[in-house]
Amino acid sequence: MAISFRSDGLNPPELTIGQKLVAVNWLLVLLVVTIAGVGCLMLYSAANGSWSPWAYRHVLRFSIGLSIMLTIALIDIRFWMRTAYLGYLVALVLLGAVEFMGEIGMGAQRWIDLGLFQLQPSEVMKICLVLALARYFNGLTYEEVGNPLNLIIPLLMVAVPAMLVLKQPDLGTALMMIAGAGAIFFLAGVRIWKFLALIAAGVAAVPIVWQFLREYQQKRILTFLNPESDPLGSGYHILQSKIALGSGGIFGKGFLKGSQSHLNFLPEKQTDFIFTMLAEEFGMVGASCLIGLYVLVLAYGFAIAIRSRSQFGRLVALGVTTTLFLYLFINVAMVMGLIPVVGVPLPMISYGGTAMLTMMIGLGLLIGVSVHRDVRIARAGVEED
Repeated sequence: MAISFRSDGLNPPELTIGQKLVAVNWLLVLLVVTIAGVGCLMLYSAANGSWSPWAYRHVLRFSIGLSIMLTIALIDIRFWMRTAYLGYLVALVLLGAVEFMGEIGMGAQRWIDLGLFQLQPSEVMKICLVLALARYFNGLTYEEVGNPLNLIIPLLMVAVPAMLVLKQPDLGTALMMIAGAGAIFFLAGVRIWKFLALIAAGVAAVPIVWQFLREYQQKRILTFLNPESDPLGSGYHILQSKIALGSGGIFGKGFLKGSQSHLNFLPEKQTDFIFTMLAEEFGMVGASCLIGLYVLVLAYGFAIAIRSRSQFGRLVALGVTTTLFLYLFINVAMVMGLIPVVGVPLPMISYGGTAMLTMMIGLGLLIGVSVHRDVRIARAGVEED
């Protein structure tokens, strides 16, 4: 159906660029810039006081990402709803293309070389899946959501990319994708008993799934249960991370003075374990301040979702906010040894191009929902009368 743009009191007219810029939540933008600034400092420290090779690229990527974020925020959310399925299909094709033309790195085939940069389609799919699911559930009433037959299509929309990601192999991203989609299912009105039934089926299938896990994935889980069993092998990462976290104490050892990181005991200090390096140099106080910044962003995300007048806007905002929360929770819990090491970066802090781009696109959508919070979209995708 065509979407009509009304100018009556029920749905305000299209905003001008100036009005949209005024409506942008600039405090949220400031929080994002602050977090990225912390990331720049930590990458500078990771290189032993040098802008090369990580910090200056981080600044460049964030600057480009910030421009993309603000551009996306100014585009009407109805455009993103109309193109949601197309974006999902493009991301799905890219995931399939990884199998044939993907670049291999660190034992996994997850990237596509686009010349100027390497793209990780699984990261792009996280946001495209949020948009596609938000559009699908926007077209259903609460009663229709309760019909199990109406959940077959969205379940397939989640299962197909998740299986492609598992084949790369990338267990962490696949689980994160499933968890983020599960949050949207719940927020869209899927009954809790269905989740409980699915969880029970998943627990019952653990012995079967275990047989299909790769050896290194099985080893990660066993190492999580007992890191001391292989302190110089698979347990090395998490043991060194715990040592660094403990050595930071309350106030830390000081900027550029982290012994575990600067003596190269801490692995992947510029990516997966960058939070550990921050905690070693700035202590529990510094780590708590960073988490506090993230909590403020999450709070803004939930507030934006509540204020949105459209179901599509609410689900997009909650989906992006949940994705950010999963990034944060999994990374911090991983370096603390609370969950197995799965290779999830810390948003806007860890070094990495595609993860940065994905998160900035997501935040752009979140701010866009805030800018267009008064736009009403009927559950069938047509403007309300």
